[in-house]
Amino acid sequence: MSDIRDGAFGREDGDSRTPNHMAELGSENYEQDFALDLIRNEQETLGEIAAALGRIEAGTYGQCEGCLEEGTTGRKSLIPKTRLNAIPWARNCVECERKRETQYT
Repeated sequence: MSDIRDGAFGREDGDSRTPNHMAELGSENYEQDFALDLIRNEQETLGEIAAALGRIEAGTYGQCEGCLEEGTTGRKSLIPKTRLNAIPWARNCVECERKRETQYT
């Protein structure tokens, strides 16, 4: 993340990063926004991984938070292994994640 940040905001090879032309300014702004989005995404993913490690320690890893909130327990509340293989930090099964996403859109 620091390499991305330094590349977008810092100096490279001793050159000034101050744009001299309007087109360069637009490109510079785009690069900075893109770098910030990458950093934000990486930080969010690292937070989700840390939370998943906490669930492993607590013994709740692999249980769907949405199903548990609805009162579903046992095997019915488990996140399928194929989903955990694809997204190891997943908090919800696919059905509950779809419900959650439709609430926020």
